[in-house]
Amino acid sequence: MNKLIPKVAALHDLSGFGRCSLTVIIPVLSSLGIQVCPLPTAILSTHSGGFGEFYFQDFTDHMKDYAFHWKSIGLDFECIYSGFLGSAKQIDIVLELFKEFKSKDKQLLVVDPVMGDYGKLYKTYTLEMQKKMRLLVKEANVITPNLTEACFLLEEPYTEKAFSQPKLKYFLKKLSEMGPDTVIITSIKTENGRFENIGYKRSEDTYWKVAYDYVPAHYPGTGDIFTSVLIGNLLMEDNLPTAMDKATQFVSIAVRTTYDYGTPVREGVLLEKILVQLKNEHLSSNYEIID
Repeated sequence: MNKLIPKVAALHDLSGFGRCSLTVIIPVLSSLGIQVCPLPTAILSTHSGGFGEFYFQDFTDHMKDYAFHWKSIGLDFECIYSGFLGSAKQIDIVLELFKEFKSKDKQLLVVDPVMGDYGKLYKTYTLEMQKKMRLLVKEANVITPNLTEACFLLEEPYTEKAFSQPKLKYFLKKLSEMGPDTVIITSIKTENGRFENIGYKRSEDTYWKVAYDYVPAHYPGTGDIFTSVLIGNLLMEDNLPTAMDKATQFVSIAVRTTYDYGTPVREGVLLEKILVQLKNEHLSSNYEIID
């Protein structure tokens, strides 16, 4: 990476309370030496999970003008990173921005296709949005779905049963054939009872897995943290398995620390207590190649 400080355009919602989306993406990437340029898709008083009626301001109608000013002053980005998108129109806008800001140089176009979890789509997700998300995935070179999102993208049935290694490799390769060179599926339970994040890089035709310890709590924002750590390390020129490993181990530390303190799940992980550990050397060397 030639630039002193790489820039990431982060297309996500902003929640004033509850650690997720931009409020975790910005500190994580900043700690890794990356400048975050946020483009809000929506502004919320809290995230939507467990806080009752919340304030919500849709930013869709402002996104193009916001990005046009960036273009007019000559901004370019080493990475464009999209997460939760609230409508088909927003997906169309992100597709336009990918094309508008696409660079001839090496550039990451990262899509976290936030669609659902535990086998169910989020209530706001429509059939039209599912179709358009497949178009957005096609334009990306890195995607980070969870298992539910991988199943919906591939139109495969979701199951809570453990997955075999051949089935996981099939999922990774089929997702890559949709367009992205790099695919990572998070939060997988395997046949041997382990929990893993798994990855595939089509240009190298190589599969990796990184195991982590299961904690019986589901905190908002952990997917945003995972993908942000991944992006930060890829931009600092780590290879894919090392970046996956660091992201997995950091999220694991965040979840375990928060669980031990017993704070309310809806508030997210205690990022402030463990952010300093992002650059610790022990956050590496746990990945394995999948044969």
